[in-house]
Amino acid sequence: MKAAVLGSPIAHSLSPVLHTAAYQALGLDDWTYQAIRCDEAALPAFVGSRGPDWAGLSLTMPLKRTVLPLLDYVDPLAAATGGANTVVFRPDGRYGYNTDVQGIVDALTEAGAPAPGSVTILGAGATACSALAALPELGADVLVRDPSRATGLLAAAERLHLRVRLRSFDDPAAAGAGPGLLISTVPAGAADHYSERIKLTAQAPTALLDAVYDPWPTPLAAAAEAAGAVVASGFAMLLHQAAAQVELMTGKPAPLEVMRAAGEAELARRA
Repeated sequence: MKAAVLGSPIAHSLSPVLHTAAYQALGLDDWTYQAIRCDEAALPAFVGSRGPDWAGLSLTMPLKRTVLPLLDYVDPLAAATGGANTVVFRPDGRYGYNTDVQGIVDALTEAGAPAPGSVTILGAGATACSALAALPELGADVLVRDPSRATGLLAAAERLHLRVRLRSFDDPAAAGAGPGLLISTVPAGAADHYSERIKLTAQAPTALLDAVYDPWPTPLAAAAEAAGAVVASGFAMLLHQAAAQVELMTGKPAPLEVMRAAGEAELARRA
């Protein structure tokens, strides 16, 4: 059986290491998983041409949203967040799921993050939508650089019946200080000025999840941890969402610790 992660760019992805380690541990010697470069324009043809020897796909943005019309069944969580990061091919059709939400919940739980009283999210993309779904009933302050790019997040918040308040990414009072949970979904380097704010004020959120996993720690994660915050890594989020994907595609329990060891070894090699 075949599986793959799609995106553009995609060569940096750690997913092939995690999934391949899982297949080996589960004795699925005839299963393969590779990284394939694919953009939005090429996605319909790629998905439509997969044969019975394909088990599933992992998707990066913006393919998580583009894939929805191509599916025969969309899990309610994927529909609510407006994106599916997982496609499973079954005899009766193509099934779409969101395992990013599970990855966020498990990463925070594993780190020992306390129940948040308030939530601030940096960014408004697909991961931010999943972060909203991972925190039922709380809502969040969402910091964005361009409000016009937050339409998908606002729509997801409405479907989830959650309150969202958009604030400027540069609002000095919006993040990096005071109690609560801070979730950074922006690319490496984009949140560095919040790390400087934490250093200057010696105030940090109670807990931080930074979706970046390489390089690690990010300046934001290092500053938050030094100021006493509980920190969950982007690698933990990636690991747990990949474990959920393995279970959906194979029907077998994911060998989490084997996958963790393989991922950590690859990150150490890259460093």
